[in-house]
Amino acid sequence: MARTERPGHGQELAAEAARAGARHVIAVGGDGTVHEVANGLLRADAETALGVVPIGSGNDFAKMVGTYGHDPVRAVARLVTARWRRFDAGRVLGEWFVNSVGFGFGPAVVRMRNSMPKLRGFLSYLVPVVKTFFRFEPPLFDVAAPGFRERGYMMMVEVCNGTTAGGSYRFAPDADPSDGKMDVCLIRRVSLPRFLLAIPRVMRGTHVTMPEVALIKTAKLVVRSPEQPLVMHVDGELRESGGHECTVELERGRLNVLVGG
Repeated sequence: MARTERPGHGQELAAEAARAGARHVIAVGGDGTVHEVANGLLRADAETALGVVPIGSGNDFAKMVGTYGHDPVRAVARLVTARWRRFDAGRVLGEWFVNSVGFGFGPAVVRMRNSMPKLRGFLSYLVPVVKTFFRFEPPLFDVAAPGFRERGYMMMVEVCNGTTAGGSYRFAPDADPSDGKMDVCLIRRVSLPRFLLAIPRVMRGTHVTMPEVALIKTAKLVVRSPEQPLVMHVDGELRESGGHECTVELERGRLNVLVGG
C-alpha cells in the first residue's frame, strides 16, 4: 500500500509501480485519484491493469467497472475475480482522461463545489449546480468534429468516455468506454425554467430529446472559445489552459482495466 501525499503523487506512484512490473494497480479513492493513477499507468506505457475501490463522492469511473456502490471489502472481493478489459482513453492538452472532459458550465460547477468543501453526498453535486446557474454566463464556443460544426453561446460541452459525470448526471446514457468514440453532449443556452426542467432529465438520461441538446459520437473534437480563455475540467479536476482552442482526441483500447462481474 502506498499513500498519496500531495496532488500528482498518485500519478508518480502508479508509474513507478508499473515500471517495476506490477500486474495490477488499485486506485482507492474518488475520480481524482483514478485520474492520477490512470495518467501514471498510461505515461508508463505498461500493460498494468487499473482497478478501483471507490471511496469518493461521485465515483463516476467506478460505475463502469463494477465496483460502484460497494464498500471497500466487497469492492476488493470483486476485483479478485475481475476480468481484464481494454478501455479507451482520451487526451487533451497533453493530459489523459478516462471519464470526461467538460467546458462551460461543468468547470464552473467544479470551481463552486471546491469552494464548498463541507457539502457531502448528493447535495455536494446539486447545490453547486443551482448556485452556479445564477452566476453563469454561457460562453461563445465553436465546436467542430468530422461531419459536425456548431458555433454559439452554450451552457456546456461535456465530452464523455463514460455515461455519467458530476456524480449523478447521465450526460451520455449510451456511451461505451471501449467503442473508440467519445459521446459529446452539447447543451445550448437555456432559460431558468428550461434549466430546472433539464436537471432531472439529465439525471435520468432523457435530456437527449430536448431541442437545446445535441449529442454526437466522435474520436476527435476541436473546441474554440473566441471571447475568453478556455477553462475545463478533466475527470472533474479544474484546468485553466490560458489558450482559446484545444483538441480532444481518443485512443481506442489504450488502458487495461479490471472489471468486476
